Amino acid sequence: MTDKQRLLIIGNGPVGHQFIESIIESGQGGQFDITVIGEEPRPAYDRVHLTAWFETREAASLNMVKEGFYSENSITALTHEKVIAIDRAAQTVSTDKGEQYAYDKLILATGSFPFVPPVPGHDRKNCFVYRTIEDLEAITAAAANAKVGAVVGGGLLGLEAAKAIMDLGLKTHVIEFAPRLMAVQVDEGGGALLRRKIED
Repeated sequence: MTDKQRLLIIGNGPVGHQFIESIIESGQGGQFDITVIGEEPRPAYDRVHLTAWFETREAASLNMVKEGFYSENSITALTHEKVIAIDRAAQTVSTDKGEQYAYDKLILATGSFPFVPPVPGHDRKNCFVYRTIEDLEAITAAAANAKVGAVVGGGLLGLEAAKAIMDLGLKTHVIEFAPRLMAVQVDEGGGALLRRKIED
């Protein structure tokens, strides 16, 4: 028997990993048996710099988990496993692999999900979101047999996606609902200047 509390984290992205690092760095790691479950096939990586994947096309370049981090800190890290149910009364979670894990404390660090406009055709082949390394791999594969790419969304991430598509050799379009690109970050004058730069 152990007097450690079972700490279960759902989501092995940047926020979930930062949470684990904070516990370890604060010296509280010894109080917990830590398990982290992520649905992606790899541990936490830097989504903020996701576009950098196109430079090397290697996931390792974005990795956030130092070698040996999990084993040195007695952390159980489960990848490619999705939590599909939480039983708060029994304090367990169930996964798509038919496994069940008990917890004393549960942290939800599942991250964001991309908004896909519910327009006709949004679920057609070669329509992608831009959130994971697997998404970028799929975009790259599709670009090999394409001539034109369109990005819905002219914010910072949308413009990064457009640059990546252009670098893949496709004629690129950016479609933005707001009256200017990066509407949250720039004013009307800045938006006009940015548009000219992007079009150039």
